[in-house]
Amino acid sequence: MSGIEQARKTAEGLEHSPGFGNEHSSEAVPGALPHGRNAPQRAPLGLYAEQLSGSAFTEPRAHNRRSWLYRIRPSAAHPPFARTDNGAVRGAPFTEAVADPNRLRWNPLPEPAPGTDFLAGLWTLGGNGDAAQRTGMAIHLYHANAPMVDVVFSDADGELLIVPELGGLLIRTELGLLAARPGQVALIPRGVRFRVELLDETARGYVCENYGRPFVLPDLGPIGANGLANARDFLAPVAAYEDVERPTRVVNKFCGNLWAATYDHSPLDVVAWHGNHVPYVYDLRRFNVIGSISYDHPDPSIFTVLTSPSDTPGLAGVDFVVFAPRWLVGEDTFRPPYFHRNVMSEYMGLIEGAYDAKTAGKGGFVPGGGSLHNMMSAHGPDRETFERASAAELKPQKIDDGLAFMFETRWPVTATARAAGAAHLQQGYDQVWQGLERHFRP
Repeated sequence: MSGIEQARKTAEGLEHSPGFGNEHSSEAVPGALPHGRNAPQRAPLGLYAEQLSGSAFTEPRAHNRRSWLYRIRPSAAHPPFARTDNGAVRGAPFTEAVADPNRLRWNPLPEPAPGTDFLAGLWTLGGNGDAAQRTGMAIHLYHANAPMVDVVFSDADGELLIVPELGGLLIRTELGLLAARPGQVALIPRGVRFRVELLDETARGYVCENYGRPFVLPDLGPIGANGLANARDFLAPVAAYEDVERPTRVVNKFCGNLWAATYDHSPLDVVAWHGNHVPYVYDLRRFNVIGSISYDHPDPSIFTVLTSPSDTPGLAGVDFVVFAPRWLVGEDTFRPPYFHRNVMSEYMGLIEGAYDAKTAGKGGFVPGGGSLHNMMSAHGPDRETFERASAAELKPQKIDDGLAFMFETRWPVTATARAAGAAHLQQGYDQVWQGLERHFRP
């Protein structure tokens, strides 16, 4: 059986524990999870008790993130880490180039060299803030054609929101296994170690690295108690451990750089755990879209799946927004997203199909590609979309032929030098708005 076939078989049989922000608990071996206390004098089955904290000990209970892990060897048992090649991975602060007010758009990443795994295939587009100060975010893409073999990765700088666009991923974390296919997303908390295997010959997608406060579900306000992303649709893994004694390369992203150490065992050896600092997988097609049933296109904030709050209420360090299948029924309404300038900066990607405000096809907005509109850069529907929507018959219309998303952030996104000079950066992106003619007749 090939590695991909084995990964697919494993993915098909996965179990989950539902609920975003829940206090989950799981044990792969009966009796491995202690009861009545977190750190008994002797942990069950000869395991080591260890707490993994994703927040400060004294943060308010509603914000506190931590999990207790019961593992075969403590995480402290490892040799020194040493700096290793960053490859195409970069971290904040982004100082290779200046922030660019121009609208930018990229085609998908080129084909990777044979044997490129998820970690080697990571490519940083840009970001903002400062990883050491735990503020801001980074945008990465990945393109892989091989599994991570005896390699484990963790990110001390932030949590990782992985958005597959082509090919599925089997993600083996310390807390268990998750499968994420196009149309789903995986959220890996800060510091959680994981390895990525492939469910298809090649895999491609996007990653949002959130340096700030962990993602939460947005408040619903006047929407009420239900709608948007439902907590019960987020699936955490159940405990599954590796008892492997062979050299394993552990790579850690720390303050923007990659560090590596070779362990004599796999660190994915957690037999039982409980807590709320856990990975999740979420199916974007379960997003309960709220929209206008009278007139006007709502602000894109109505499509927010997850948000990383900042010190200013309502001003996110980063929002994750999805434009999921939905009905358009607005009367006397220009239905695609309107022309606008925004104090927030927007990176948009396309998972499948077409986006209703952009022309698809060669040289357009295509799956695997992405556009960056920094703060106050004017954007909106291109000329072809504007002309079509302005003349369309306004009958109920189902938008179900595409799945797009947006990483929206409070600060400008500075592209890396590699991204600013990439061969797959589209030239002449501004031309899509040319030909928008004067119609004013006083």
